[in-house]
Amino acid sequence: MNRKDFLRYSGIGAAFSLISGSSVFISSCGKNNMMMNMDSMSGGPVNIIEGTFDMPLQFPQVSGGMVNLTAQNTKHSVFKNKYSQVFGYQNNSILGPTIKVNSGTVVNAELRNNLSEPTNIHWHGLIVPAAMDGHPDDVIQQGSSFNYNFMVNQRAGMYWYHPHADGYTSKHTFKGLAGIFIVNDKEEQALNLPTGNFEIPIVIQDKRVFPDYSLDYSPQMMEIMTGYLGQYIIVNGSYAPNHEVNRSSYRVRILNGSNARIYNIALNNGDSFSVIGSDGGLLTSSQTVSSLIVGPGERADLIINFDAYTLGQDIFLISKTFSAGSAQGKQEFRIMKFSVTKNDMDTFSMPASLSTINIIPESTSTKTRTFTVSDMNMGSGMNMNGGMNSMKGFHKINDKSYQSDRIDETVKSGATEIWIFDNSAGQEPHPMHIHGIQFQVLDRIGGRNSLIVTENGWKDTVLLMPGEKVRTIMKFSENKGKFVLHCHNLEHEDSGMMLQFEVV
Repeated sequence: MNRKDFLRYSGIGAAFSLISGSSVFISSCGKNNMMMNMDSMSGGPVNIIEGTFDMPLQFPQVSGGMVNLTAQNTKHSVFKNKYSQVFGYQNNSILGPTIKVNSGTVVNAELRNNLSEPTNIHWHGLIVPAAMDGHPDDVIQQGSSFNYNFMVNQRAGMYWYHPHADGYTSKHTFKGLAGIFIVNDKEEQALNLPTGNFEIPIVIQDKRVFPDYSLDYSPQMMEIMTGYLGQYIIVNGSYAPNHEVNRSSYRVRILNGSNARIYNIALNNGDSFSVIGSDGGLLTSSQTVSSLIVGPGERADLIINFDAYTLGQDIFLISKTFSAGSAQGKQEFRIMKFSVTKNDMDTFSMPASLSTINIIPESTSTKTRTFTVSDMNMGSGMNMNGGMNSMKGFHKINDKSYQSDRIDETVKSGATEIWIFDNSAGQEPHPMHIHGIQFQVLDRIGGRNSLIVTENGWKDTVLLMPGEKVRTIMKFSENKGKFVLHCHNLEHEDSGMMLQFEVV
């Protein structure tokens, strides 16, 4: 049953009646937050509240391949002069350290779980052995620890890490457990792209808060359908930040770390910028655009030239309106501010060629698989009192919701396959992510009917708007074992929109 049918037959009043019994999804909210939740119950948009953009942009500390992480309750200054209760991998930090390594480095990451719930880490976009990937069932219990040890053997790019325990991914990621993972290689280093103070990695997220400023993760039933949207946009853990820049070119590396919110990235004055990379690293050449859609889990590597602006001028990174169902894209809002404060001699020149991407020929594919994604389904026997795991059946792939004891697809190691993600009949957007692989996007049918610039490079997540079907092609590695594919709208994932495949 889709959202329109559900509302027509059962009504919002019935939804409130169902939700009122769930201690997991109803917390002791303040009046303003509860009213905002009630507004989103209809599947409508959650309006963004803009700040004053006077809080300096913060950057997580940088770590190499040897890192200790502790999943814990802690506090962080998300809002200026206020402390919020959050989850973090370090004390007094909402995001984990930015891990930076060269390709060929062995990573040794020790995770200790000091939460009261099971957790783990998925290394999003990294091609690692199945036992290290952070499978939803490979969890670390309270008070225990696990050592992630793997070789990073792939091209330069901006990847990331976050929890992936079945039924807890959405909550843990929303409350602060995430971090950037940057891989460098010789090909990229030879390009002399902006670096040091001229490289700005940012994680964009949307949050809700209780009156005491602690992060509020209490999705209502209808928000499991649309995804949990917050009204405060934070960047690198700070609300409405400002960053001072020179009159020069900057590399701005963007991760959409939100649970469900899509951003249509642009500059407030309409100026264009260059796109040089995507999920899996650099494109073959730069592409000039004035806006760029980035879905949950996706990354975008940009060059923004501030040389044409005057000293004292402010430029805002914004999200423009777009079409993506009933809950998103209805409002334009500012994300962060850049303040031009210094003159500079900009010596950066865009290389004519950035990288070599070997196109996978369709003729080499030995199998085609289709994954039909579906919107909310009010399955029979739904128990609203049992937490996120009891919500399984809200969203499905090929009419199946995730079961850890079932292998949905079996793939031969080394095989080349075409995977089709079909949202032709859907009314909600679905960013589809595949573990353990990077793929190429062949085409998009319906909806936008074309690829966007970031889809001309290597991808691990692809966004399907309502009415779209996307074909992808991939060559599987020799890493054998169980992996998953799922919607990276994390409420969709935790409510069942995930399947399991095994590489043999």
